Amino acid sequence: MTVLYISARPQAVAADAEFESFRAAARVDDADIRRHDLVSEALVIQPDVTAVVIGGSPYNVTDPESSKTDAQRRGEEHLDRLAVACADGVGPAVLFTCYGIGVAARALGGEVTRAFPEDTGTAVVELTDAGQHDPIFGGLATRFNALTTHKEGCVAPPPGGELLATNTACPVQAYRVGERLYATQFHPEPTAKAFAERMDIYRNDGYFPAADYDVLAARVLRTSVTEPLRIIREFIRRFT
Repeated sequence: MTVLYISARPQAVAADAEFESFRAAARVDDADIRRHDLVSEALVIQPDVTAVVIGGSPYNVTDPESSKTDAQRRGEEHLDRLAVACADGVGPAVLFTCYGIGVAARALGGEVTRAFPEDTGTAVVELTDAGQHDPIFGGLATRFNALTTHKEGCVAPPPGGELLATNTACPVQAYRVGERLYATQFHPEPTAKAFAERMDIYRNDGYFPAADYDVLAARVLRTSVTEPLRIIREFIRRFT
């Protein structure tokens, strides 16, 4: 039983750091987790993979098609197929995060829009009733701090999906489709320190004014962010 981390990040430094965050959060042996660079390689999932985690990206589903690189379009096609297969009960369980929540929602017939961005930093997320009774989210506090930075969001869960977590700024913070497809808008894998370091990598990418980095990073580092990490651990425990 193996966990597969899929990176959709063109920046190798950011992808390396994200992989380490997922690996640490999952608490699995090095031999039990693999990584795949979706930016440069076609996606092939080996039969022994039972759980897949998909990281974030500076890409956006709502980017104009004319502006998307070949790598982005190819990656989205692979993730589309993975989402549809998982929703149909085929293949491994999949956890889509940040950028991935929109990819999965669109592939399954949902709507993604630029109407629900969130600033870089922490946000308070609240579980819905479905979230409180979900096998993975049900063990979390009903309200918790999460780490966010995104330019788009889902209008609603895709058809057949269950809304698991929400807040005022971005109504779809997490959803589940079927028994094995999960998606979060926030980043469940990094510690506050790891997130602050990732912010440094993207400080010139338009998520926040570059001059504000020190203030924003200090605010993140002062915040306790522990509940989202439990999502990773419970997802891995349940599906491996």
